[in-house]
Amino acid sequence: MSRFVGILVAVLFAGGFWLATAQTNRFDQPVPVPTHPMGSYQPPTTPEIELAPEATQALSPASPVEASSVETPVYKAASSVKQGEVLRVTITDPGGSVEGGKAYLAGRDAQVFKDSSEGRYFALASVDVYQKPGGYKLAVQNAKGETLYTQPVEIIDPKYPTQNIRVTGSTAGLKPLPGELEAVGALKTRLTQTRFWEEPFISPTTDCQNSLFGVKRLHNGKPSDDYHKGVDLKSPSGRPIRATNAGVVVISKMYRLHGGTVGLDHGQGVTSIYIHMSKMLVKEGDSVKKGDIIGHVGSTGFATGPHLHWGLYVSGIPVNPHQFVSGVPRC
Repeated sequence: MSRFVGILVAVLFAGGFWLATAQTNRFDQPVPVPTHPMGSYQPPTTPEIELAPEATQALSPASPVEASSVETPVYKAASSVKQGEVLRVTITDPGGSVEGGKAYLAGRDAQVFKDSSEGRYFALASVDVYQKPGGYKLAVQNAKGETLYTQPVEIIDPKYPTQNIRVTGSTAGLKPLPGELEAVGALKTRLTQTRFWEEPFISPTTDCQNSLFGVKRLHNGKPSDDYHKGVDLKSPSGRPIRATNAGVVVISKMYRLHGGTVGLDHGQGVTSIYIHMSKMLVKEGDSVKKGDIIGHVGSTGFATGPHLHWGLYVSGIPVNPHQFVSGVPRC
């Protein structure tokens, strides 16, 4: 019996030792990491997406040349202009966005023309003598009628003087020839795209001016509801008359009211007229250069004595010629 108990104790002791050894191997030994079939294990990464060439180009910053290739137009104009004068608008526009457009001031428009330099444009906005003084808006539009630029402009009253003209019986009843007023009116509003003139203009004679532009005219002391639309030069009869700038002869006729008349188209909305001439030396359709002799001074038509009336029109409006010619003295 005692031998059986001894054997049982030995068996139980051996079984406990085996269980202790098994537990040690299960929890205390490191667990081997399985080997990856393709080698050492690496965590997964997000694959790179290759952009199409055009997408890459769109995301690239613009080069300095590309960024400066489009320039913003620059507009320049005075902040004020007198009645009977011209507001010149100059535009630097390499992109040509203003080409074919117009400038608007006080209800009148002036076409935008190319200047002599590349990328340069200009417009001559004329102001009528009777335009009410005050604040107005200058606007420049493109050929589609879209406004590209605006600025305020003050129209100033220059206080033109009053002048009395003695009208005799021989001139008081003068009536224009048929078509005379229409021809002169068509000259004023003529708009040729080609530019013949260049600055500066010159005076048609070397004489002083005895009647200024813009003066309010009285006839024998009575208001005539008219103003002087040009400059009278106190030139003697027969004095040669020079073309104030290059142009084409549109009128060369002896009229009844205007007398001997030559009208020149200088291009791009600028025209000039010379009246009361005794003789015309050019014919309609002729081209003349600045300084060419176009006729002689007289006292024909509605004139009280020998002198030359010289008128300048811009965009259909009579304007002060001495804005374009300086240094002509008063008598």
